[in-house]
Amino acid sequence: MTGRDWSIQEIARLAGTTSRTLRHYDDIGLLTPTRIAHNGYRHYDESALVRLQRILLLRDLGLGLPQIAEVLRPAAGEVAEASALETHLALLREEQSRLARQIASVENTITALRGGEELMAENMFDGFDHTQYKDEVEQRWGRQAYADGDRWWRGMTDAERAEWQQRVSDLGRDWIAAAESGVDPASADAQAIARRHVEWLTGIPGTPASVPGGDVKAYVIGLGEMYVADPRFGANYATSAGGTQGAEFVRDALRVYADAHL
Repeated sequence: MTGRDWSIQEIARLAGTTSRTLRHYDDIGLLTPTRIAHNGYRHYDESALVRLQRILLLRDLGLGLPQIAEVLRPAAGEVAEASALETHLALLREEQSRLARQIASVENTITALRGGEELMAENMFDGFDHTQYKDEVEQRWGRQAYADGDRWWRGMTDAERAEWQQRVSDLGRDWIAAAESGVDPASADAQAIARRHVEWLTGIPGTPASVPGGDVKAYVIGLGEMYVADPRFGANYATSAGGTQGAEFVRDALRVYADAHL
């Protein structure tokens, strides 16, 4: 490897993340900068870039930060890194296969709807796996939270699941449209979407927003921050401008709503 390094701002831009996220990774010991310049800026060399790539790959696969730290701990040296990346590549290919099945199932549904054909319920949810975030949900909110949500999801009919997924899709579409329109997060339009978003959250069993006496305000604000910090969730609100602009708009609108109503 060469002796070149990159500033934290350069790495954030190249990786499609934020300087704040990279500083958080440093704070928890997940990604330590190679050096700190005299002006206090963090810099990262090629080894750090490889590690960051692995971190982002593992996050995309649904692992929480504690699990990622555990996975990364044994790796040492370029050979070990390459071997670990081969494992990640295999997992990515599995995810690619799952996404291909999702795409095919949605395409088939669209074709059936437009052609007036009968929907094949047994094929509509191929590739959709709500259990992929099991470990992360349990780590964040406890085993009971996952158990309640899992029971709720499995108890739905196919039509109810489709309706719920449409609700999520509509929220994402409306958030993106609002962010791209340039309205203020505190505007009436943005706050109307924020209200719908909170109503949606409180309807999901097992989350702090659905539990009587739960700290709904802290939960909503925390989720808003996670939308910005976690690329998996931020992607749901990505605008044509790219980056985290859409997720930041959602975060700011949810905070305004939480401060005013929760």
